[in-house]
Amino acid sequence: MTTSDTPHAPAPRWTSYAAVGDSFTEGLWDTDPAAPDRCRGWADRLAAALSARRVAAGETPLRYANLAVRGKLLGPIVDDQLPHALDLEPDLVSLVGGGNDILRPRADVDALSRRLEDAVVRLRAAGVDVLLATGFDASESPIVSLTRSRVGVYNANIWSIARRHGAHVLDLWGMRALQDWRVWASDRIHLTDEGHRRVADAALVGLGLAPDDDAWDEPFTALPRAPFSERARENARWAREYVGPWVGRRLRHESSGDGRAAKYPDLTDWP
Repeated sequence: MTTSDTPHAPAPRWTSYAAVGDSFTEGLWDTDPAAPDRCRGWADRLAAALSARRVAAGETPLRYANLAVRGKLLGPIVDDQLPHALDLEPDLVSLVGGGNDILRPRADVDALSRRLEDAVVRLRAAGVDVLLATGFDASESPIVSLTRSRVGVYNANIWSIARRHGAHVLDLWGMRALQDWRVWASDRIHLTDEGHRRVADAALVGLGLAPDDDAWDEPFTALPRAPFSERARENARWAREYVGPWVGRRLRHESSGDGRAAKYPDLTDWP
């Protein structure tokens, strides 16, 4: 059963929504069918779901802006994107960041958490509802799993921040569907279109709303485990094609987001 099967659902109370963050919120790698050179992603899908429900209830469409840029650390998200979002005066902001910081071995998770909480305080003081997100459980990733303990501490802090300030939480860590490589792109860092679709439903749940698809977190049918030799070859290919270039950018102090601008910098009727 889907939400569309339920008649006369009340309109979501939010009239405008601004998304800030990094590549996850920019939408890598959920390619937009209407613009193949641009990514869509969970935040765009969430905005579309909220807007459709508003229109179905006889209200105006949701206005939406997406300020997220791939590669951004939490500092630039808070320093650059957050003031822009506040200037737009939305009534809902999704603030998701810190994952790129935590990939660094010397990341100070408590300092990141304090920075995140300060941002939430600013938003709540402005009367804005806030949607945070936990980090992913990367236990199955051969390298990213090394960050698992740091992500776990960050997640615990996120839940505490949400409780203290009345924020909503998108629980990525708890999503069973994300434990399947079929929702991950070949870089093993970003989601496919199916992964983003399921996360958009998780975001609706995090906001206290019904998902569009009741089976949003149903696990996939299990596949036979690949032989060790095949997994070793795939891991080596992944390290060569993705880990090596990532390390190279770090050494050159470059970011995949250098020179990129927000894809939707202003609130517009969505979609």
